Amino acid sequence: MKIIYLHQYFNTPQMSGGTRSYEMAKRLVAAGHEVHMITSWVQETNHLDWFNEEIDGIKVHWFPNPYSNKMSYKQRIQAFLRFAYASMQKIATIPADIVFATSTPLTIAIPGVLGARKQKIPMIFEVRDLWPEVPIAMGILKKPYQIFLAKKLEKWAYKNSAHIVALSPGMKEGVIATGYPENQVSIIPNSCDNDLFEVQSNDFEIFKSHNAWLPEGDLIIYTGTFGIVNDVGIAVDLAKELKNRQSSISILLIGDGLEFDKVYKRAINEDVLNQTLYIRKQVPKTEIPYFLKYAAMASSFAINIPAIQANSANKFFDALAASKPILINYGGWQKDIIENNQCGLVAWGKSIKETIDDVENFLNNKEKYNQACRNAKSLALNDFSRDMLAKKLEAILIEGARKQGKFND
Repeated sequence: MKIIYLHQYFNTPQMSGGTRSYEMAKRLVAAGHEVHMITSWVQETNHLDWFNEEIDGIKVHWFPNPYSNKMSYKQRIQAFLRFAYASMQKIATIPADIVFATSTPLTIAIPGVLGARKQKIPMIFEVRDLWPEVPIAMGILKKPYQIFLAKKLEKWAYKNSAHIVALSPGMKEGVIATGYPENQVSIIPNSCDNDLFEVQSNDFEIFKSHNAWLPEGDLIIYTGTFGIVNDVGIAVDLAKELKNRQSSISILLIGDGLEFDKVYKRAINEDVLNQTLYIRKQVPKTEIPYFLKYAAMASSFAINIPAIQANSANKFFDALAASKPILINYGGWQKDIIENNQCGLVAWGKSIKETIDDVENFLNNKEKYNQACRNAKSLALNDFSRDMLAKKLEAILIEGARKQGKFND
């Protein structure tokens, strides 16, 4: 089967950021399919137009299109639309059996739908965020015409999809709420790349020697975006409480984004930087397993908006793969996973003091902590294995193409 995989922000493990599309596409190639990844190159480059590269069997088509989380909302929209137009033209040059378009942004549906329609092939749409519910709830989309157009685009995207893949139960509910048939929505959450998190002892010793700045004592790590929705500033408050207690626990933040400078300056002003709070710019995905192995716990934060609770954070599943308990400050399905499987701590609705109380008690109870580590890995292997979930995606794509007579075994 020839698959056009449409993802505006495709990353390889050598880059920073989520690698879901890379890992899924790599497994589709291994299963015998031809995968064309249509994506954008967001860094500086001498290329003025499309350029191609083959990465682990994936035929990657890069379109130069600068983008950063530090861009204004208007600049981001312009980048989204620029890519939508360019990729729509690109799709027309690649005969295929099916289009698989993954958000965000939701504008990815424009080239997905129109490109599939032109070739008379089906499109499968993957929903990674409840959009436009999140920007509406955050007040980013305020004007009635903006909300109207965003909701129209959402419904249009769903209506023109042969099947929809949602990354969480909450996202599935959001799709169904628009009137889309429930039996045409499947949940494939973010996954655990268990093989990548098997860090060899010799390699780990080398990593530690190259990162002698890492603090001693128990470390809570955050790896991800410093965006408004991520509420990373809470780490400064937690670090301040740790310092007041003269605790041996510290926090490490790794990432970048719109709020990075703000969080960094707050850490300086609160006099916790390089004491109970360490902050580093984003690193390649290949380094994350080493940082997680060094840490005692992982963490994931989000602002208190119901729509955000449907998120399917990569860092959550990386923690499970690394056998690390995870601390979160939000409700929703990930809260349920933690509580039902005893694989971390939930600080939702709790004060900073209460949260640190819980963290200290948890880390000091070695029996409970070690069991949480085992529970995390059990989930990674039995419920969220990338290999297992990639097969589920492959089956959906095959069925979608077969229904339209585009693919036969």
